[in-house]
Amino acid sequence: MKRYILIPSLIATMFMMNTCAVNPVTGKKQVVLMSEEQEIAMGKEADPQIIAQYGLYEDKALQDFINQKGKAMAAVSHRPSLDYHFRIVDSEVINAFAVPGGYVYFTRGIMAHFNDEAQFAGVLGHEIGHITARHSVIQQRNAMLGQIGLIAGMVISPEFGQFAQQASQGLGLLFLKFGRDDERQSDQLGVEYSSKIGYDAQQMADFFTTLERSSARSGAEELPDFLSSHPNPGSRNATVTKLAAEWQQKLSLNNPQVNRNSYLQRINGMIYGEDPKQGFVENSAFYHPVLKFQFQIPSGWAHQNSPQTFQMAPRDGKAMMMLTMAPGKSLQEAANAVLQQNQLTVVESRETTVNGLRAIAMVADQRQEQGTLRTLSYLIQYGDAIYLMLGVSNAANFNAYSQYFSNTMQSFKQLTDAAKLNKKPERVRIKTVSSATTLEQALRTFGAPAARLEEFAILNGMTLKDRLPAGTLIKVISE
Repeated sequence: MKRYILIPSLIATMFMMNTCAVNPVTGKKQVVLMSEEQEIAMGKEADPQIIAQYGLYEDKALQDFINQKGKAMAAVSHRPSLDYHFRIVDSEVINAFAVPGGYVYFTRGIMAHFNDEAQFAGVLGHEIGHITARHSVIQQRNAMLGQIGLIAGMVISPEFGQFAQQASQGLGLLFLKFGRDDERQSDQLGVEYSSKIGYDAQQMADFFTTLERSSARSGAEELPDFLSSHPNPGSRNATVTKLAAEWQQKLSLNNPQVNRNSYLQRINGMIYGEDPKQGFVENSAFYHPVLKFQFQIPSGWAHQNSPQTFQMAPRDGKAMMMLTMAPGKSLQEAANAVLQQNQLTVVESRETTVNGLRAIAMVADQRQEQGTLRTLSYLIQYGDAIYLMLGVSNAANFNAYSQYFSNTMQSFKQLTDAAKLNKKPERVRIKTVSSATTLEQALRTFGAPAARLEEFAILNGMTLKDRLPAGTLIKVISE
């Protein structure tokens, strides 16, 4: 349920500003389009919206950990006077990102894939580097791109992107896609900052390899653009390793911290993958055990879930569907609000029922400069809530997709299956290898399914053939 829109008032203000400022990292003058005060204001506006969108991961010890390390690193950065904020958000996607003004976010997905504190610290320094070098501010001279939604960014045609924003309630969130030069500079700053608080920055290169392997395994569909604009991984790893050695020599850092075992114990029990309480997909159906509903997903369609919206799209990107809560106290009030918010003109509308639930079904058009979009919406009254299921394609393709839309929408019903209602999340479990063995043998000993051995190897930052001494801690996944 992720959607991203720019913040119009701030954007307008920024483009009216065109001033020179000294970059805090390079010391050079550069043209920027906002003041530091505007940068901080943008972060303050975005932060509660990000938290509302993802939710914070409910682990106080981990939240305290990222805040402690982040504050220590910020203090040795090029902008120590900023008021920094560090969050772990409740998303399984492997990502870390920063927004202007001192706000840094790690997903629980990326936290699960780190294998020591030094890897974590290197990426934390990298994200702080985007802030200290004012990369987000510099990027205002270029395009402002939404890059996190894996469907809106990778499957849905751009003409539908606004629908994912407009048809759902309220998140204004700014994400920028940084160029390779910015990423190289942030790598350098990540090495510098993590080294300055005592970590072995060479470990960051190992984590880049983990990200590359995860991206290749998933076909890059579950990995946002954390890697896409980054330098070649081979040269990147070599550069990070060289810089780390230089900083260790410069700082006389003879025993840099890695802290593998202590980090692994920190994430023992962390939720891994989808959290069923937020809804989950199984056998081409979406189930929400807390809200107690289910519906079918068209076979082969990509999907994305977040606390506020569930999106679906065919691989060709020529249509999309979404489910979200609808505003309004009655079905008709909700229908009117959807039409008004999305500037839709009704083609036809009727009252109906969906598996015994009262509903309104309507076809409506949205006219754009590049042509007309046609939508099918079902507003379904379920308990005290009204759910909006909306499908959209351009008018020429609507007939080809309308049956997919209506089949999915008419499959919405109460969830009564006890197994689905009581489904538990998978969690990271830390196990100790009792005797020298390979990773593959150890994983099999701890009951890892054969089909997931490579996934677990990537999670551990190892290959299946790696030799493990007795006493080695490794990650496995179980309920």
